[in-house]
Amino acid sequence: MTTPLIDEIHVPERPDIAGLRFRHFRGPVDYAGMAAANQAARDATGTLDFVNEESMARQYATLVNSDVHDDLLIVELGGAIIGYGRVEWREAIDGPRYVNAICLLHPDQRRRGIGSAMLAWQERRMLAIAASLPGDTPSVMRGWTWDGDAGAGALFERQGWTREGRGYEMIRPTLDDVPDVPLPDHFEIRLVGPADDRRVWDASAEAFSDERGEGAWGEGDWERHIADPHRDPSLWAVAFFGDEVAGGVHGRIDPDENAHHGVQQGLIAGVWTRRPYRRRGLARALLSRVLVLLRDRGMTSAYLGVDGLNPNQALDLYESLGFRIHTSETDWSKPVPHDAAPVEEAP
Repeated sequence: MTTPLIDEIHVPERPDIAGLRFRHFRGPVDYAGMAAANQAARDATGTLDFVNEESMARQYATLVNSDVHDDLLIVELGGAIIGYGRVEWREAIDGPRYVNAICLLHPDQRRRGIGSAMLAWQERRMLAIAASLPGDTPSVMRGWTWDGDAGAGALFERQGWTREGRGYEMIRPTLDDVPDVPLPDHFEIRLVGPADDRRVWDASAEAFSDERGEGAWGEGDWERHIADPHRDPSLWAVAFFGDEVAGGVHGRIDPDENAHHGVQQGLIAGVWTRRPYRRRGLARALLSRVLVLLRDRGMTSAYLGVDGLNPNQALDLYESLGFRIHTSETDWSKPVPHDAAPVEEAP
């Protein structure tokens, strides 16, 4: 029996490929296929970050400013999910609103016109969202591509997007020679308990607000933080200056990620210092401690992600502690016209 096409999404740019469909999200039943396409795309570019059905479900349970019916495009070929595109928007801390495109396609299906059709749909949806937001704050469309996927970068360039920056995944291939970096005077590392969790999270949100293009953190982000089954404060180093939270480094171990890559590798999930306590060597001291904590748990390497335009010279810090660039990605942007109007989708 043929399934009625009641959830079809009309995409005028759809290439003429037998069995190709664009449709709406059907709920949790889609997570496995979405995660598989996502991870295949990551593996093809060598990225270390990992996604599976469970992490996809946690993420979609706490989406911020993204409607899974209107803002998510599922791509099928022969009834199997081969990719998806999602749109969300964020209020920037200080600047324009950002309307973001997340576009993942299985590497076996690249260079067939599917990615072009996905991006065209996303741009229309992004313009519609921008036009619907109240006030006169300008909006900017944003996206990213892995540099290991040259075709995706060429697609963004053809569509008039501009390179805005670059991010890096950095790896420290061994934890055998972690330097002993002294904690600066007057700081104290304390174990974070449940009563401190929200306070520490709020302090990290404040610190990350200085990052390039950072959106305001909200309750959805807090819920995702709490729901992470691999959140382990015993792998954190959080520094206090008197009663004030000054900075922190968050270690994380994901056994599923390590099994997928065949490694024993920890993730440095966050490195942050609040503004009054910067330029004292605090982040370096905390990071060295977390690397030791990961080593003590049996990890033999560690990795992290960093913005190449980080205003606090984070790239230099990580290189000084033995991290080396492993993969890179390009950030893209495209302004929303001032006279943008809602775009009507064809039936």
